[in-house]
Amino acid sequence: MSSLNSYLVSPAQLDSALKRNASRLSTEPRIVPLCASWFLPNDGRNGYETFLAQRIPHARFFDLDAVKDPHSPFPHMLPSAEDFAVAMRNLGIRRKDSVVVYDTKELGIFSAPRVGWTLQVFGHPKVHVLNNFRMWVEEGYPTESGEPKEAEKVEYAVPQLEQGRVVAFEEVKEIARELGKEGAEEMQILDARSLGRWKGVDPEPREGLSSGHIPHSTSVPITDLLDPNEKTLLPASELQAIFKAKGVDPSKPIINSCGTGVTAAIIDAALTEAGFPTQQRRLYDGSWTEWAQRVKPGDGLIRKTE
Repeated sequence: MSSLNSYLVSPAQLDSALKRNASRLSTEPRIVPLCASWFLPNDGRNGYETFLAQRIPHARFFDLDAVKDPHSPFPHMLPSAEDFAVAMRNLGIRRKDSVVVYDTKELGIFSAPRVGWTLQVFGHPKVHVLNNFRMWVEEGYPTESGEPKEAEKVEYAVPQLEQGRVVAFEEVKEIARELGKEGAEEMQILDARSLGRWKGVDPEPREGLSSGHIPHSTSVPITDLLDPNEKTLLPASELQAIFKAKGVDPSKPIINSCGTGVTAAIIDAALTEAGFPTQQRRLYDGSWTEWAQRVKPGDGLIRKTE
């Protein structure tokens, strides 16, 4: 059994587990650090370059811009189960391995929860997120740099996607139309984008895309969920207080959304840390990029709040 028992793990916990894992006497599952470095398209920085510059020893790199649905016009839509299995084989990750996903030290918690969520929805048994690589570096744990040794390809059976953890455009559209009506299901839509983008007063990072929000959604910017300096996910008690203040009810279904389905997974990780049940929790994969392009002007489904 893995010594990593919670979804979020600290640098100290990971370092200790990796040291035990390296022992020839260890019977624990192999622990694979998985770098998920990614930046917004208007950032100018490159995730793979940050991986080459500094990473956890023996880490592999998961490319969010490559492991996706290549046929979708929207970024970062989930890959097919076959493509996911190919990516895992090429990364040298076996189904029995314990995977710890981490971000860049520049951004702190940002894209790792999305990769962790992706592994989970494809049924990988042991998945964790490091909280976080910035603290790993600052606390003096080992790193390496340069071109990594190529991973040895392994077997990874094609998995089944957990459909109950994903929600598509047409269903969200129907929910948005019904929310607020008498007798409608009390669905909660949480939006991880900045408050300015949610209100429709700040532009989207993708040119030509209207800002605003899905009707009856709640703004839960990721900045509210992270420590302002360390960019770690806040402790469970603080996250519980934030969700309570925003009126998020653990007994009612939740849909998490954001710009392209990446930072929505931060809300999902925060809900897990806060003790919310994993049932009735879904992620809108296309998120705002799909929504703003597919709803019609006359639908009244893009709201702005001055």
